[in-house]
Amino acid sequence: MLHKPTEPTIEAAQRQSAASLPYADTTDQENAGRGFIAALNPGIVHAQDGRVVWDSDEYGFLAGDSPASVHPSLWRQSGLVAKQGLFEVVPGIYQVRGLDLSNITFVEGDTGVIVIDPLISTETAAAALGLYRAHRGDRAVTAVIYTHSHIDHFGGVFGVASQAEVDDGRITVIAPEGFVHHAVSENVFAGTAMARRAGYMYGASLQAGPQSRVGAGLGQTTSTGEVGLIAPTLEITETGERHTVDGVDIEFQMAPGTEAPAEMHFYFPRFRALCMAENATHTQHNLLTLRGAPVRDPHAWAGYITEALVVFGGRSDVVFASHHWPTWGQEEIASFLSLHRDLYAYLHDQTLRYINQGYTGTEIAELIELPPALRNAWHARGYYGSVSHNVKAVYQRYMGWFDGNPGRLWPHPPAELAARYVRAMGGLDRVLDAARTAFHDGDYRWAATLLDHAVFTDPDHPQARELYADTLEQLGYGAENGTWRNFFLSGAAELRTGNFGTPSVASSSAVLAQLTPEQLFESLAISVDGPAAWDLELSVNVVFTDLDTVHHLSLRNGVLIHREVAGEPADTDIRLSKPRLLAMLGGDTSSPGLEITGSEAVLPALLNVLTAGNPAFNIVTP
Repeated sequence: MLHKPTEPTIEAAQRQSAASLPYADTTDQENAGRGFIAALNPGIVHAQDGRVVWDSDEYGFLAGDSPASVHPSLWRQSGLVAKQGLFEVVPGIYQVRGLDLSNITFVEGDTGVIVIDPLISTETAAAALGLYRAHRGDRAVTAVIYTHSHIDHFGGVFGVASQAEVDDGRITVIAPEGFVHHAVSENVFAGTAMARRAGYMYGASLQAGPQSRVGAGLGQTTSTGEVGLIAPTLEITETGERHTVDGVDIEFQMAPGTEAPAEMHFYFPRFRALCMAENATHTQHNLLTLRGAPVRDPHAWAGYITEALVVFGGRSDVVFASHHWPTWGQEEIASFLSLHRDLYAYLHDQTLRYINQGYTGTEIAELIELPPALRNAWHARGYYGSVSHNVKAVYQRYMGWFDGNPGRLWPHPPAELAARYVRAMGGLDRVLDAARTAFHDGDYRWAATLLDHAVFTDPDHPQARELYADTLEQLGYGAENGTWRNFFLSGAAELRTGNFGTPSVASSSAVLAQLTPEQLFESLAISVDGPAAWDLELSVNVVFTDLDTVHHLSLRNGVLIHREVAGEPADTDIRLSKPRLLAMLGGDTSSPGLEITGSEAVLPALLNVLTAGNPAFNIVTP
């Protein structure tokens, strides 16, 4: 794909940033390389079928100087995050970084090794374990700890453990309370939409390069291998809970509703080491991720960091996390954690102050400026989250989507609104003239607004698409935030070459297998085509032969209701196992293991009104 050169306005902004931030501070460069043992060479991981699921070597270009097409601060961050290999955190704790979006950590116990957060894919996790064993010995995995319920912290579990090893007690799987519920619901209920938008967020279809994908701030991108899930055998429910795993004492701190709905921190007294999961990394994090998720609670987030400081800070010589590099030294740890705490508390408190003065989320995002100590702290910079979209998330959390102005209560949908704006401005030619002027003046935000309306009025207009792509590209070049850059450049790519769909899907068969019957039926309910089912009334008893439970389903007025209850009269009874139900929902209605009693027309009628999500819905065009 042809990329356009950087415009003078963006080049000037890049020079201004390079002159305003403390680039002479090389602490992060030193810490990111500290304890390095060896890299995976070549840094490429393949699936069994030969396809590449991860390639860290493609980021070799980041070793050079920052080009005009990348914000110098993001270039710095991407170079640090791209460092790949096995690192010693302290003797006995090792991390493999740069082999996926997240880190995998190995804690050596009395007989084997405890694995923390086994990445996204089976293949990358297995490669990381292999790298660790090559330099630390062929230690058996004795436990797996999931810090929280996001897929980059559990999806590669089959690369370090098997279900059989867990079932027979050789491996303990530890996770915070509610882990399975949140892990599967996030990847299933709105999983199609989230995965499609994640393709934009991580630049999954962009080529790595200085005019394209350079990283997402939190990590470079997401691996695309096999995703698995093994349910925990030990669920942590209380702060202060202590367990000894393979001879290693661990103290746990619950931190729900922070970066993930189910999340926890933990401390290793033997190593004087504190794991902060994903609540204190070397970037400002998201309060609402751009791919979509429930809004996070910055007030609670700040509170849990304070609690970690109080309980563990004075006993810790190192803090490490599920992304980025560790922080060593008690004074440095106190500064690192307290600044992170202040960051989320400031965003929360100041947004509410402005809300109570009558400002809207969009207005507050333009008003709030971080205090100098936060603005100049590299680990508080907005490489993944940003002040702009985090402030809007706080507004949404408290006030919702409506800003209170009645003129904005019932707007037209985007395509109809765009047509009216374009007509009011005198037609597409006038809109394009205004957009060209804005582009040449360096007002790319206004140009993007105008061209959004133009493309939503005529999505096939070649000049509108070309100028819109050029505009988004310049916005991408100028973005310090990695995910903003990826969104802008992905939009430009689709305008130029067409819809790239969803490069990777999180709802694998292993994840679906962990759905409870209740979650399965909830996922069916949100798949019902309401209008198609308005006049359909039916009921089904689903008898699970492997779970010894009965669920009564009733469809009426386009709504599927389910209850776990036996003895309820129904049009049809279906006897099957949960795996057979999953197969049936995947289209297999003829294999053995499905027994139907009653009306044989009911099941086809129900299946006929279930609709699948569209993993290639349009984003930048109507």
